[in-house]
Amino acid sequence: MKLFRKLSTPRLLALVTVIVVAAAAVSIGAMAALGSSAQTPPAKPLDQALLEAVQAPQPAGITARVRFTNNLFPSGAFTGVPGSHVSALMSGGSGRLWWSPDGRGRIELQSDGGDAQILWDTTKLTIWDSSSNTVYTVPLPARTDSAKGNDAPPTLGDIDGFLKHLMEQANVDGPTPSSVASQPAYQVSVSPAHSAGLIGSLGLAWDAAHGVPLDIALRAQGQSTPALALTVSEIAFGPVSASDLVITPPGNTKSVALKGPGGLGGSSEKNVSGLTAVQAAVPFTLVAPDELVGLPRQSVQLLDGDHKGALVLYGHGLGGLVLVEHAADANQAQSSSSPLPTVALGKTTGHELATQLGTVLLFNRAGVSFVLAGSMPPTAAEAAARSLG
Repeated sequence: MKLFRKLSTPRLLALVTVIVVAAAAVSIGAMAALGSSAQTPPAKPLDQALLEAVQAPQPAGITARVRFTNNLFPSGAFTGVPGSHVSALMSGGSGRLWWSPDGRGRIELQSDGGDAQILWDTTKLTIWDSSSNTVYTVPLPARTDSAKGNDAPPTLGDIDGFLKHLMEQANVDGPTPSSVASQPAYQVSVSPAHSAGLIGSLGLAWDAAHGVPLDIALRAQGQSTPALALTVSEIAFGPVSASDLVITPPGNTKSVALKGPGGLGGSSEKNVSGLTAVQAAVPFTLVAPDELVGLPRQSVQLLDGDHKGALVLYGHGLGGLVLVEHAADANQAQSSSSPLPTVALGKTTGHELATQLGTVLLFNRAGVSFVLAGSMPPTAAEAAARSLG
């Protein structure tokens, strides 16, 4: 937690954004492992189209041209930060993608504000942001022995069971036969059937012959233009050169090692959960009310890192709220030079990032540092923050 607090806001948000890019890229390889004409494929039921995708022969490699769209952050979200200093991770860009069936891959994005490189293998994710001349590394969770031995593709029954569960939670439209990157493709749109805050839909298009994703797009409610998207414009299948799967940053590049997704605190200790147990483990008084803007508290989890804190969840699913609390650093006043707009929150002032998909608020109060995030408009998030007083 301390490391993330020390990162400048643009760099922190760039890291949040890159997770979406990397997840989309890794999914290209993952579906390829499961499974050049511009003609559209024949119409098929969704379960049959998915079965053929996951059972498709694995390509020897993938080389593609891609376009990353980022409309998540509104114009002027970073006051005082010149647009020319915002990298391809923040503003979007175009470039190339390489993927190898051994689990390695790379995305290279270019933009007027600066280039970005995203490299991954089975053990770690590496992000090089040229605009800040910084390399970030994140360890990836190791596959368990059971996962390694479970390489058989799902059956039609497995897929039908998955779709039945999915359709209890979401509306699924498709598959629609189409053509993407000059490849016969199927397109599907999934939208939440229940409250999901500002999230509208997730669109996915995949190559009908190879089962490889060609377009992944996340849209806000009422928006036709995606908030985030990774789209393949050209694609070729065949072995990838080893030189395409490495990056060589300049010698003066700064390096930042981030902790892995196995735990925000990176601790090997047993998980500590529940309000009483977490309160006993942290050196400050938790706020964590039973209810927040009408949403009931669902869980309290200890964040056991450099500064012990609490992760508190309110509500259910995508329409819920996330609250992070930890002791404010006595030597660290909340920066008035933050590029995020300021907002009055009762007796304190916070910094707010309002996006198409939700709002993030950062503020200190009574010796406690808060991060509040949810897929809700700014007025609702600000009301939640004020109620914590």
